[in-house]
Amino acid sequence: MTDTKGKFLLDAVYEWEANFPDRVYMTQPVGNGNVTDYTWAETMSEARRMAAHLRSLALPTNSHIALLSKNCAHFVMCDLAIWMAGHATIALYPTLNADTIAYILEHSESRLIFIGKLDDWDEIKVGIPDGLEKIALPLAPKTDYAHWDDIITRYNPITDNPSPPGDQLALMCYTSGSTGRPKGVMHTFASASAPTQAAVGEFGITDKDRVLSYLPLAHVMERAVVECGSFFAGTHIYFAENLDTFLQDLRRADATLFLSVPRLWLKFQLGVFQKFPEKRLQRLLSIPIVRGIVRRKVLEGLGLDHVRLAGSGSAPIPAELIEWYDKLGLHLLEGYGMSEDFAYSHMSTPALRRAGYVGVPCNGVETRISEDGEIQIKSPGDMLGYYKAPDLTAECYTSDGFFRTGDRGDYSADGLLRITGRLKEIFKTSKGKYVAPAPIENLLNADSHIELSCVSGPGRPASYATVQLAEELKDKLDQESFRQQLTPKLEALLTSVNERVEEYEKVQFLAVVREDWDTANDFLTPTLKIKRNVVESAYSPFLDKWYASGSKVIWPD
Repeated sequence: MTDTKGKFLLDAVYEWEANFPDRVYMTQPVGNGNVTDYTWAETMSEARRMAAHLRSLALPTNSHIALLSKNCAHFVMCDLAIWMAGHATIALYPTLNADTIAYILEHSESRLIFIGKLDDWDEIKVGIPDGLEKIALPLAPKTDYAHWDDIITRYNPITDNPSPPGDQLALMCYTSGSTGRPKGVMHTFASASAPTQAAVGEFGITDKDRVLSYLPLAHVMERAVVECGSFFAGTHIYFAENLDTFLQDLRRADATLFLSVPRLWLKFQLGVFQKFPEKRLQRLLSIPIVRGIVRRKVLEGLGLDHVRLAGSGSAPIPAELIEWYDKLGLHLLEGYGMSEDFAYSHMSTPALRRAGYVGVPCNGVETRISEDGEIQIKSPGDMLGYYKAPDLTAECYTSDGFFRTGDRGDYSADGLLRITGRLKEIFKTSKGKYVAPAPIENLLNADSHIELSCVSGPGRPASYATVQLAEELKDKLDQESFRQQLTPKLEALLTSVNERVEEYEKVQFLAVVREDWDTANDFLTPTLKIKRNVVESAYSPFLDKWYASGSKVIWPD
């Protein structure tokens, strides 16, 4: 293992290149079950050649270069090439629509764009200006753009090891836009390096670890933990090919580290229940003599049997779901961070964790709870600011330099943080009581019949919830017998949830909606969070009828 303590991103990479050139760093699926391995030397040879090309373009120093791609080995190589050429990366979610892509490219003043592995290319490409220079990566859709492989054959690798200063812009992460237009969060080499090094040290991540990269690398959580983490720890990164091959890809990686989001942890659970009925599995796990065998079989089926660190982030995860994985012997470490602090704020540890809490402050992080209950932090990962928005940047910080997260929370006696909702999401009923929707949604989402929920009701006598059924149940929505069978179960869920909240927080009814909430129709952000304003607007015309029905469970036509 090489010593990368106190170094910035590129400095750490140069150490691996020099000391372990022949070690495999990345494994990329290329179709039909085949893969291509890239050693540190091969990775850096391609990146250094592309850096030479970027230098030849004579762009202004620290120009913004866009990168639109699903996760792949050349995403990482692009970052390295852009940085070595003296520029900054603007990574875009591969699921964005053309309008948002066009907005980000214009807002960020990107000078060039790399096009990589993508779905729905015909819909996406109309958002890319004709006059913007484009380079296609090896797994890109077929285009007439200049191709990465052709370009790097024309250049010798740069031979110097540029090391940008810590205060230089390295990348911009555009927020997922859950409350409006995405904001460009600026991170320097220092703010992207210091928290990553600290996290690698805290969790003992090394070059012996293996990780599957499948959450969007454009998102700060995957960027920080998987990509930047690998620069300091030397972790072997495996990439997923597509959803159909996910389990095969995960088993190939034989992952020791696995990072996911609550929605996917729930999908894994529902997949287990399809093979092991919930009550039967619960009974088997309660029998000491067979418990270990059942645990191993379930985790092997998920491809997680060698995972030593399992994390969940990006959104709140129901406490019941963490407790369920605990019974399997897989202890999820929930974390809490934001684009603005490079995902470095709070993290559960094997020694300090509790279902319903997101952990303790990370090393070097200062935190406090304001008088109105807001979580405020100072982190080594704090952003440089929002691009082109100095006034908005100033509004997000207190006079003494703490970042206003917009989240409400409180600490337990042993220092664990519990998130109790978003300040701006809290709404007032017609009875004058304030309701925080997120904790109630967590209770609903913990049920195996529910995939997503949205609790709302401003100005109404009581709150209500629109819910999406679990994926395997949606095709039965038109069956009257199915509705009759499921209605009492959902009524029981509603009763159970209402017994666990305050009187003024009780949900009057559940409306089981038909529309799929996904990124394509703008109901979800690229990180699979609900866009609350979109969901509320879609169903507001039906609310008077739903409230007047008096039903606990509503099945809209």
